[in-house]
Amino acid sequence: MFAIATLGCGAEPAGSNNASAANTAAKPTPVNTVPTYTYEVVNTFPHDSRAFTQGLFFHNGFLYESTGQYEASTFRKVDVKTGRVVEQRKLSDDFFGEGLTFFRDKFYQLTWREGTAFVYNADMTPAGKKRYLGEGWGLTHDDQHLIISDGTHVIRFVEPETFKTIRTIVVNREDGRPLINLNELEYINGEIWANIWHSEEPRILGRPNHIARIDPATGKLLGYIDLSGISPDDERRDKENTLNGIAYDPATERIFVTGKQWRKLFEIKVKPKQ
Repeated sequence: MFAIATLGCGAEPAGSNNASAANTAAKPTPVNTVPTYTYEVVNTFPHDSRAFTQGLFFHNGFLYESTGQYEASTFRKVDVKTGRVVEQRKLSDDFFGEGLTFFRDKFYQLTWREGTAFVYNADMTPAGKKRYLGEGWGLTHDDQHLIISDGTHVIRFVEPETFKTIRTIVVNREDGRPLINLNELEYINGEIWANIWHSEEPRILGRPNHIARIDPATGKLLGYIDLSGISPDDERRDKENTLNGIAYDPATERIFVTGKQWRKLFEIKVKPKQ
């Protein structure tokens, strides 16, 4: 266990990553407080500024990354220290890459609106495709299921062979309203961590670069990680250069974060906010 208190979508066309109608819920309920954590940057590494990061996963000493955009989506193996792409597979031009994870000796890569998950062997060779309904955004897993976000406040647990939904959880804000725009996911020490796409928007949170920590059993919001200001130069270059990429190395308890077309990858420690 690491020493803290319990740690996909594009220069997308207009209308993409649409929030569900649930966001128009009536007046908020009284606010329940949840803890907010901050960060310390431990190391900074180069990151390919052309990589529209949609999924990030640490495996056997390398980062594996899914990048988005039509005609430019990839699945790549990256050297952490140098940011160099060691190996890469390009998706067909009509696919938009999204969340990525490694489970039971296979990589799974979602696509945004195409209803297709690409499956790869551990050496990145193709191993088939899976079909699913709805949009694909973030992807992670627990010890039994793949876990998928679709940009709403609902997270699905699916069977890896069939992509059949086994169960769902609903994630709400402190005030009871749906926490929409849940995006890239990582499963860390029994929690789901979810990037909140455009969390700076008033209708979402009104706070930039926030990650939600979620109880996978109930969907209860356990807290936020406030990463505002971690890469201001990248964020200023384009409004779509949002935080999107969480990877965890359980062997060393290292946490990595980056964003869409960010020039840097950050290794961070998460700590309580004073």
